[in-house]
Amino acid sequence: MFTKCCLVGIFVLLSPMISKADEPVAFNRAPLHEKPYNELPLGAIRPEGWLRRQLQTMAGGLTGRLDELYPQVCGDRNAWLGGDGDTWERGPYWIDGLYPLAKLLDDKALEAKAVRWIEWTLEHQRPDGQIGPVALKEEDRTRPAPRGAQVQQPDDWWPRMVMLKILQQYYMASGDQRAIECMSRYFRFQFKELDSRPLYDPENEQSGSWWAKRRGGDNVMSVLWLYNITGEEFLLDLAKKLQDQTYPWVEDFQGGEMIKLFRFSQHHDEGKGAYHCVNLGHALKYPAIYYQQSGDRKLLDGLDKVLADIRQYHGQPHGLWGGDEGMHGTDPTRGSELCTISEAMFSMEKTFEITGDVEFADRLERLAFNPLPTQADDEFLNRQYFQQANQISCTVSPHKFTNHPYESNVFGMLNGYPCCTCNMHQAWPKFTAHLWMASRDGGLATVAYAPCRVTTEVNGAKVSIHEKTEYPFREQIHFTVATSDDVEFPLHFRIPSWCKDASIMVNGEPLEQPAIAGTMTRLNRVWRDGDEVILKLPMSVRFERGHENSVTVLRGPLVYALKMDEQWSQNEEWNEVRSSSRWNFSLFEKDFTSGPEIVARKFVPAEREEPIADNPWTVENAPIEIRAFGVLNPLWGRYHDEAGPIPWSPGPFPKNGKPEPLVLIPYGCSTLRISAFPTVR
Repeated sequence: MFTKCCLVGIFVLLSPMISKADEPVAFNRAPLHEKPYNELPLGAIRPEGWLRRQLQTMAGGLTGRLDELYPQVCGDRNAWLGGDGDTWERGPYWIDGLYPLAKLLDDKALEAKAVRWIEWTLEHQRPDGQIGPVALKEEDRTRPAPRGAQVQQPDDWWPRMVMLKILQQYYMASGDQRAIECMSRYFRFQFKELDSRPLYDPENEQSGSWWAKRRGGDNVMSVLWLYNITGEEFLLDLAKKLQDQTYPWVEDFQGGEMIKLFRFSQHHDEGKGAYHCVNLGHALKYPAIYYQQSGDRKLLDGLDKVLADIRQYHGQPHGLWGGDEGMHGTDPTRGSELCTISEAMFSMEKTFEITGDVEFADRLERLAFNPLPTQADDEFLNRQYFQQANQISCTVSPHKFTNHPYESNVFGMLNGYPCCTCNMHQAWPKFTAHLWMASRDGGLATVAYAPCRVTTEVNGAKVSIHEKTEYPFREQIHFTVATSDDVEFPLHFRIPSWCKDASIMVNGEPLEQPAIAGTMTRLNRVWRDGDEVILKLPMSVRFERGHENSVTVLRGPLVYALKMDEQWSQNEEWNEVRSSSRWNFSLFEKDFTSGPEIVARKFVPAEREEPIADNPWTVENAPIEIRAFGVLNPLWGRYHDEAGPIPWSPGPFPKNGKPEPLVLIPYGCSTLRISAFPTVR
């Protein structure tokens, strides 16, 4: 993939923009390998349209109210607030999403709620540099720990890696130097401690945890981020020490054997079983993070290989993988965990930033616009632990999941493991915060497309770019530049790999240079107040093969799924969803193997004429449909309360079968669906 990251136009290193923290935007300090893009200060991007509505729903739902709705972990007794309760990851997980959400919405009440956790961490750093809670011993307790609280391993390295991410965001938004001082002291403490108390050593009771060893690359990411600010050389040595103690993901990726495993050890021993699905989501950014220090392109080759291997051995139509929680193959009724989406998206954001490869931004959009919207309810008050790519019901019934096989695909707050209740909040805010990035040549770059406004300072002029669009449902993106003075700088426009006929117009005039699929098109000019750019990304229907040679229908960044009616029922614990719709349809093999003209005639997109709804991610509000034909397949039936094994494709045309019209809607608008279709001859 790395070879695809070319920029159309000449790449010149200019002075970087200035962040709100009065620090240059860092494209890596020597001796780190330079990167083409860098995250803008938190708050520089403001969501608009359907994206703002999504974040507002989160603010009124679990994200804004988790301390009220899950007080036994996220309430005042949490040890990250000085209480006698939970010492583990769940409180920091929540703040890692709540704080950027508050800044993106400029919501002072939510910001105060999040900053309370940050202030406690800053004000209670221990004299030796350690941060975070000190758990009470059972014999010292005057009352039992809250039910559901995790108070083991109080000084484990892993939860602190989450808090480091929070401190980075806090500094980028506020410029509070205390965050830098806190991280620097903590890293000096960590550097001294790791020899005697490593990330994980099963024979050393004082070491960290299995989770810390698997996720140590997150720690490296924060260390290198701080190095770019302070230049403290010991941080480079610390980064190498952490890499040495982290599970050897890169070697695994390059070898390609571990990713083939399906079984999963309940004892979390990845030497004997398959990867844990969320750990893999974390680890996908590690080759790029390590590459910054080593400059070894083989690391990125290993990432290319593992992504191809994931697709082959575990790939699902929505762009994620089968993992419930162990990696579990391509069967579209295997589960995919919500935490995995959050971590995989963040990995794609960071990997694009470091490599500039459009493929990672394409993957980011596929996750954001397909599995992410459908795994929480419309009020953001309930979530699924596992979703299925072929999901004909969400009921308490037997499933082939490794963990919690009965209730993991219903919508609730705590069913499955509660980790997702706390970790799901980072996905949408961090996606929003990475829609634009600073470019190393002194300009701005689009990463993913959604309605928003980016405001920053470029070459001494205040610049604001209003991005108006109904993407990903429609093809056109309209940019309007507002600037205090005429100012020259480049704009980089991402042209998705799936788009073969992109076009750009500037102030009504077509851009002469080509907009090549899979590249960043660079447009350098003097920008004046009121300048307009229109980017058009034509979307044609295409197909992918999957489990048992089944077919998935795509158009642009969206996966399409069979439209089914939804009948919701609720009890005190969770919501179930059933349907009376027929679902066991096959598509016709000849419809997508006879050339693009047949495809265009057999799979017809139909857009609604009115503007998209505030919440487009519902069956009722789906802004676009694809009309196609299929036939009921009597060889494909219900198994317990889910779709049974999918027949091999292409199969025989059913006796007495007749073509029937089908309606396909965007996957992210569905709760019940078929997205992997068998075919018949």
